Amino acid sequence: MAFSSKLVSAFPWISEPLIIGAPMRVFAGPALATAISASGGLGFIGPNVKTQDTLKDLEEATEIFKKSHGSSSPRFGNLPKAYNLLPVGVGFQLWSDDIEIATEGIRRFRPSAAWLYAPRNGQRDLDLWSDRLRAASPDTQIWVQIGTLREAKELLQSPQKPDGIVVQGVEAGGHGHRDGIGLITLLPEIADVAEGSGIPLFAAGGITDTRGAAAALCLGTSGIVMGTRFLASYEARISKGYQREIIRAEDGGINTVRTLLYNHLRGTTGWPDPYVPRGIINKSWLDHKEGVPFDELKKLHDKAAKAGDEGWGPEGRLATYAGASIGLIHEVRGASEIVNGIRNGLLKVFGRGDELKIPKL
Repeated sequence: MAFSSKLVSAFPWISEPLIIGAPMRVFAGPALATAISASGGLGFIGPNVKTQDTLKDLEEATEIFKKSHGSSSPRFGNLPKAYNLLPVGVGFQLWSDDIEIATEGIRRFRPSAAWLYAPRNGQRDLDLWSDRLRAASPDTQIWVQIGTLREAKELLQSPQKPDGIVVQGVEAGGHGHRDGIGLITLLPEIADVAEGSGIPLFAAGGITDTRGAAAALCLGTSGIVMGTRFLASYEARISKGYQREIIRAEDGGINTVRTLLYNHLRGTTGWPDPYVPRGIINKSWLDHKEGVPFDELKKLHDKAAKAGDEGWGPEGRLATYAGASIGLIHEVRGASEIVNGIRNGLLKVFGRGDELKIPKL
């Protein structure tokens, strides 16, 4: 597996292939992130509503690992004595997070990786955040999520080169790059320009099972990133109605859409121009297409927000951000079961015993 020795050195508890839990805003809390890491993957805590709340999540994750150290999670009980990082990562939305609070959190909790995304001022903001976070915790890896070849080239030319690049295809749920393309084309193109850099690439967007993970490995990834699949996990911090819709929906090409409508209905503003979210189509979108005025849509949306779990679904109106792979998700499972299921499936496809033998293409 590409760059495996570097990854194992940075994250000594992981098993190959590396399965990564995306830092989904609010949904990826301490319970989900720690469960993924405890299963030999790398879990990320997502940005919370406020940066200070993200630090509270890091504190909770620290307490979880203190309680499990050397007992229920043997992976962490056997970490090298010199390893003094928190075995989870944390994500920051640069346009909305507070760099001062984030820097203090990195200094205090020392997560194993920081995932940077959605800068308002492009590479300039990425360089600033990378410099500040590295000064706060030099051993914390810096990962940057991108969705275009242009962004990859800018990263590779920067004096603040990242330790990892997350390549997100347009199949992904939530906010993706407006000008992106599918992962099957984007990842190889970026792999070509990144060849020789020593920076591992991580594939994100539309991966939910062994088949998608196997394809990504053949395309040149060093790790498999999943977001939507982990929304249907017991550990996700998610409403039952939202989770039920993730399981129900299918045919993502028809039943998901990239639009800012749901952001506007929720009152979510401020995202930089290139980013547009993907979500499951519901009554809000259908009425919008029929020409219902926004003010009326807003009233109906706010009424649905008071309906609890019934606010989601095909007849609901609340935003259900999710990837185009929703049709491949059929049940809620534990994070550990998801991670180990995909890993074991990949070993059957590519490996013998515990060693992956990925063909060189």
